[in-house]
Amino acid sequence: MKTNTALLAIKPFKNRNGVTSYRVNGWFHGERVRKNFKTRQEAAAEKSALEIKSIQAASGLRPTATILTPEQQSEAEALFLKIKGQKHTHTLTFYVDYALTNYKEPEFQKPLADAVTEYRKLRDEDHAKGLISTSQWLTIKKHMTKLVDSFPRVLVSDLSADKLKKYFSRGNASLKTYNNRRGLLSTFLKYAQQQDWIAVNPIGKVPHYRISHKRGSAATLTVKKAAELMEYIEGFHGGKLAPFFALCLFAGIRPDSERGEIAKLKPEHVNMETGVIHIEPEVSKIDMKRNVTIQPNLVAWLRAYPLEKNPILVPNIKHLRTGIIKKFGLSHDVLRHTFISMHVAKFRSMGDAALQAGNSEAIIRKHYLDVKSPAEAEAFFNIMPLRAASQPEKQTAEKTAQPASGSAAATDKPQGSALPYAA
Repeated sequence: MKTNTALLAIKPFKNRNGVTSYRVNGWFHGERVRKNFKTRQEAAAEKSALEIKSIQAASGLRPTATILTPEQQSEAEALFLKIKGQKHTHTLTFYVDYALTNYKEPEFQKPLADAVTEYRKLRDEDHAKGLISTSQWLTIKKHMTKLVDSFPRVLVSDLSADKLKKYFSRGNASLKTYNNRRGLLSTFLKYAQQQDWIAVNPIGKVPHYRISHKRGSAATLTVKKAAELMEYIEGFHGGKLAPFFALCLFAGIRPDSERGEIAKLKPEHVNMETGVIHIEPEVSKIDMKRNVTIQPNLVAWLRAYPLEKNPILVPNIKHLRTGIIKKFGLSHDVLRHTFISMHVAKFRSMGDAALQAGNSEAIIRKHYLDVKSPAEAEAFFNIMPLRAASQPEKQTAEKTAQPASGSAAATDKPQGSALPYAA
């Protein structure tokens, strides 16, 4: 009788001497089984053992003499099943040897919260030394706080590539936001690796996306809207915001009242005698010095609202600006974009516009060239305040606006100067 299973039974029988024995009788995987035992318990044990062997054989299991514990046996079996479905299957020994050669345990099991605290102290010191800008410093603090909140009570070494991908993509983030988050955390993880908190930096397995930049001409104000804005500013709280808006609109100063150039610009940087605004490296967004020529209409605005009496940043300026921004639909950098576009249109020099705006010529050509006409630019730089300057200030302004020897007017070269030039 051929079968792949065990068909066994226990039958009692009497020997010739009259003693009763118990026989395990039947078939085991095609082989006849007839074994005699003195007691029923012994026979039952043999029958159970044969049945277990039959079940193991049918399911691919087999008894093995081993030094492994049951837990170690289970882990080994799980590993074999795990590598069985791989495209390029190697032996378990290969994978173990590779791990032993390439993987290194971190020297310290550092809690993420403690690591972030140390890293933030380092960045605080960099900010105090002027090595990173206030904007960078605040951004780092914000993102480090979010990181700890998102991964509470974990070690730095627990941050895997898969976890980081989900973290960077949270909130349906754009590719640019994803890349920014990745860049900020990449610096932290490099520091963590230097401190031996992680053996391998997982950021290498997190993709960085290439983004095609298709931005066209910059958004700007029309001459009419710019004039209406400045007229409104003069009547708003006695013109207290006039210096702020005049400098941003007619000199292209970056307008962020908390961390931008306008927030760091001091009255002493605005030299009315030479007609130049000095943007020092500590003021500039790109940490480079540049000079902005004070155009004649800006001279008039700064004479009507002198910085000695009218601070560039007034108390509660963020709240005051919010209503104006909503009323006129102003985007973040629209005042600066308008200045650059008008400057290029009036003076027809991308190089000079780039120098005064703190941009490259490529950016000027791409986003600001031919956005405005020369006629619009002429009208723009003739937007004047309704308030008249005091007599001494008026005389000084007129003196500043007179052509001098060797000036653009004398040489007939249309540069971005406050002085008029021959058309």
